Amino acid sequence: MPGWSSKKNVNPVPSLAKKSHLCSMNLHYAWLEQFSLLEFLVKGFIIGVVVSAPLGPVGVLCIQRTLNKGRWYGFVTGVGAALSDIMYSLMTGYGMSFIYDFLQRPSNIFYLQLIGSIMLFFFGLYTFRSNPVHALRPVSTSKGTLVHNFVTAFFVTLSNPLIIFLFIGFFARFSFVLPGIPVYEQTLGYLAIFAGAITWWFSITYFVNKVRTRFNLRGIWILNRVIGGIVIVASLAGFFGTLLGKSLY
Repeated sequence: MPGWSSKKNVNPVPSLAKKSHLCSMNLHYAWLEQFSLLEFLVKGFIIGVVVSAPLGPVGVLCIQRTLNKGRWYGFVTGVGAALSDIMYSLMTGYGMSFIYDFLQRPSNIFYLQLIGSIMLFFFGLYTFRSNPVHALRPVSTSKGTLVHNFVTAFFVTLSNPLIIFLFIGFFARFSFVLPGIPVYEQTLGYLAIFAGAITWWFSITYFVNKVRTRFNLRGIWILNRVIGGIVIVASLAGFFGTLLGKSLY
């Protein structure tokens, strides 16, 4: 009819509803990505804490220096150990990244997680049964510089490459190294490991410094038994959870 447009009158409401739906889906996926990154960082932080927590020779050295030289001398000792640990974690992670094709198969991930749980179980058992008091050595009366204390702890920790097997167990158990993880997320994950280690050393030196007048060597032994017990329980839970198809962590 004259005066009427030949174009169809399109209702804009469905189009707006579709855009709104797509927008909400994008927000949902963005939230999932953020949650996945947060979970990844939490795993890294936990790995950093648990790797550092058992008080072996370096841990005892850290406590000795805190008591005899001061808190910050003990703390930089821990930082030196943490830097050495992060180097070994990078070597482990990037070494495992070369077997991406192997890691892409669900059956292989299943067996890796079982092996990781077994390795963590023996690590927890060793920690539970060990008595780090035997590692006590006379400490030099000379404080030295903070840099000197840092460097000596770094090389003492670096002289123990067996920690690589511990990282393999953790990375396998927590699925920390998987195909498709962006480089920036991997970098943040390793920084989270370092942050976890630093947090542990800061906390233990702060605590020892606060209770220095009441601190006794039995406390080190008890702490190792508690940490070892926690790792044993967590490894058993992870082992049976994997067998039952339940992802506990």
